[in-house]
Formats: sequence, C-alpha cells, structure tokens
Amino acid sequence: MEWFGAGFFIGLIIIPVLLGFARFFALYACVGECQAYVLTLFGKVMGTIDTPGLQIPFFKFGPRALLVPFFGKSYFVSTALRQHYLRNQMVNSEEGTPMGVGIWYEMRVTDPQSYLFTNANPDGSLQANVTSSTISTLSNLEMEKMLEDRHSLSRTVRATVSPLSEKWGYTLGSVYIRKVAFTDRMMVDNITEKVVKRLVQVTSAMKQDGENRVGLIKSETAYRVSQKMAEASAARPMIVGKALNEISAADEEILETVLSVMEIDTLLKSNASIELLPADGNVLYQV
Repeated sequence: MEWFGAGFFIGLIIIPVLLGFARFFALYACVGECQAYVLTLFGKVMGTIDTPGLQIPFFKFGPRALLVPFFGKSYFVSTALRQHYLRNQMVNSEEGTPMGVGIWYEMRVTDPQSYLFTNANPDGSLQANVTSSTISTLSNLEMEKMLEDRHSLSRTVRATVSPLSEKWGYTLGSVYIRKVAFTDRMMVDNITEKVVKRLVQVTSAMKQDGENRVGLIKSETAYRVSQKMAEASAARPMIVGKALNEISAADEEILETVLSVMEIDTLLKSNASIELLPADGNVLYQV
C-alpha cells in the first residue's frame, strides 16, 4: 500500500513533466476547435494541422517533425469568426458636410500560412483597408444617398476589400455601415431647425388641403341636395294633379271636398284674418 501511494505521488509529478517534454519536442499537439497548428522547419512551412483533437505530427509529416523544436517553430492560429467595429470614420458629403461613419465587419482566417507570413500585421492592414475603402466609397456622395443607401454601399465596400484580404489569409464576411452621423453640433441644430420648419409647413399645407377638400365636399353635397329638392318640388304639382284627376274621375263630390280642405289648409297656413257671417245676416253683408 505504501508503494502504491508513493508511486501515485511520483506519477503525479513525473507524468506532467513527461507530457511537457513531449509537447516541447513536438511529439503531440492538442488542436482545439476553430484552431490551426502550423509547423515550420528551416524557415519554410512544413505543413498545417487543422483537425481538432490530439494530433501527432510524426505520423503526418514523418521524422522531420522531430527536428521542429530544434530547427523550426510551431504556431497556433485561431480560425474563429472575429468581429470588429470602427467608430467615427470621417468622410465628407458632396455638399461638404463632415460626417462620422461607423463600420462593422467580420472576418475569419482561412489560410493560416498566408496569415502568418504574407503580412507582418494582417489585422491592422485589414482594418486600414476597410477604413480607406469606406472613406473612398462614401466621400463626395450626396447626403441623402449616404443616409439611405447604406446596404448597397456596404456591399461595395466588401467587394473592394475582399480580394486583398484573401491574399493575407482572411475571408471577409459581412460588412455593414451601421451609423452615419453629423459631427458638427451647430450644423445638427441648424438641420433640426430646418426640419422642424419644414414639418410645420407640410402640416399647415396638409391641414389647408384637408379643409379645402371638406369645403368642396360640402358644397357638392349641398348642390346635389338642392338639385334633388328642386326636382321633388317640380314633380309635386304633377303628382298632385294626377291624383286629383283620378279622384274627379271616381267621384266629383269627393273632389270638391278635397279642394275645400286644401283651401282651408292654405288659409290656415297664410295666417289671414277670417270673418264669419251668419246665413241670415243680409243687412250686415250689404254693409
């Protein structure tokens, strides 16, 4: 039991040391997800391992892998997706207005060898390339187009940067112009004031146009109503006359009664004074 405990503790010390020596002499390598392992020998690239897991370079490259710790070098390169945001890149519109532009882009290393040895600072070069391409694309554009056509302008920037980034081992993903803003506060205040005045003018014009339309509808409605009323008034005598003719044809006594009623009704509506005399009042009638 004592030998087992001593061996266990000795193993805890010796095994990490042996693994460290094995890793130092490139006997094995642990390649993670989205990672590439690049080996160089005598200043030349011997090969790349991009399969995740425990890898043994000796099985892939032969005895040359044993010389890497002495006459070469090994590199771990991340191939994960990276995202960057460049703030307040200065451009001038066609009207000479200074604008601040924010650019968001994503990239991924697809060629670890070119990434390591083609450019000494590929990240900085890509950032500078995206910035210069954005400035050259947006400069001297109309302010309206700069504010509204950001999607098409983003695609233009990506198409310009992609060929050069591929030479550096990158694959450029999405590029998006996220923010276009004015940098001069006084200019912002002036534009805001102009927009407010324009909104007031548009609102008053819309209100006046609405009132004019309502007035036109009212006048047209009144005209049609008066026209229909006139047609109804013109048709009334014909209808009444037709009815009276039908009544007279049926019974003349009824016609005389109807006419008497109409006469009395007309007198009542006229508010005229009426004097009634008795039937035997001949003397008063003569007076």
